[in-house]
Amino acid sequence: MSAKKVLSVTGLGYVGLPVAVSFANAGFKTIAFDSNPNRIAALANAVDITGSASKEELSRDNLLLTNSAEDLGSASIHIVAVPTPVTDAKTPDLTALQSALTTIGERLKKGDTVVIESTVYPGLCDEFALPILEQNAGLVCNRDFSIGYSPERINPGDGTHTFASITKIVSASNSAALEELAELYGKVVNAGIFRAPSIKAAEAAKAIENTQRDLNIALMNELSVLFHAMDLDTRDVLEAAGTKWNFLPFSPGLVGGHCIGVDPYYLTHKAHELGITPQVITAGRGTNEAMPAFIAVQIIQGCVKLARPMPPHIAVLGITYKADVPDIRNSKALDLVSELQKFGATVDVFDPLVKQAGIRLPDSVEEPEKPRAEAYDAVVLAVPHKVFLTAGDMWEAVLPLLGNGTTFVADIPAALDRKKAPEDIVLWRL
Repeated sequence: MSAKKVLSVTGLGYVGLPVAVSFANAGFKTIAFDSNPNRIAALANAVDITGSASKEELSRDNLLLTNSAEDLGSASIHIVAVPTPVTDAKTPDLTALQSALTTIGERLKKGDTVVIESTVYPGLCDEFALPILEQNAGLVCNRDFSIGYSPERINPGDGTHTFASITKIVSASNSAALEELAELYGKVVNAGIFRAPSIKAAEAAKAIENTQRDLNIALMNELSVLFHAMDLDTRDVLEAAGTKWNFLPFSPGLVGGHCIGVDPYYLTHKAHELGITPQVITAGRGTNEAMPAFIAVQIIQGCVKLARPMPPHIAVLGITYKADVPDIRNSKALDLVSELQKFGATVDVFDPLVKQAGIRLPDSVEEPEKPRAEAYDAVVLAVPHKVFLTAGDMWEAVLPLLGNGTTFVADIPAALDRKKAPEDIVLWRL
């Protein structure tokens, strides 16, 4: 694969930007396109709130950061990495993907290849993407151009499992395009290339990767609900069970974000189209979606048992969808705040990552500059950002927020050392 090939990457979020930067680093002329002019302006000034690229990488001469769709016309390989979330009704929201495919299709040339990396349901490339590309390009797939699917496996905030160090699945509409993509990604991925036998198989593989994790975490969450009813600490049980060689190391938690909390809905959408009702997948989703409400009830009940004033004042540490990632989209910590507010609680949120990134929280969420003068009745460690660590101890972020008398502390990720817990608190762990 000659480095003279010109690539385009559409969508410069957690997935697209690392892809674009990796190819530019490998010497490819790379057109990094995003329809959001503010995102392009920030990247042009070497400001990346996702932390995916360095100033040096963003300044490479062969990386063109642009919000002009006309620039896509000079590329022969088009990688699509736009968000594919779900609607409020939990069905696939393909708005961004449709827009990206239309934009690329209008500039598609004979001999070009389009590669989708966004999460989709099995069959989407054939049923949804191809008609859009062919209609807007006036070309025919496999005669004039090729299409491929190479599912993203980026794990935001993970410095170990990076784009280059994760095995890359590639698939394509014909054998020549498959080899072209395998060779292309082989230039930037060190972990190896897996050639899927079909595009649909690659699409399904992506969907089940996170569905499997969703179900395993759902089991842990259901067990947590059960064990709390038995007055058992879930983590104690898991630690004991984990001494068996084949016990899988999953933990209960808030499941949000753009992958684990979304991909199962793409799979169930396709199942429903086929007249199949997936019992296990939907049950797991229901369990994980219900956890913010369950946790909120535990916190309020804890405050009542301690005779704290009602409605309580509650401090929540961390509001993003996962630790060390400045992103609140589909954050279950936000859902937890909403559930607490339904009980009349006054909730103050503290998240340095959100503040530093300039992310605007919903109007209903209070993010004060400093803790209120009066005592908090409960403190919730929702997302264990490393920034909360002081001298290696996350208690230092919690202690200044504790009120007078006995305070309820909810440690959702079990990140606090129980041995260091002050005597005048009740520590609850999911």
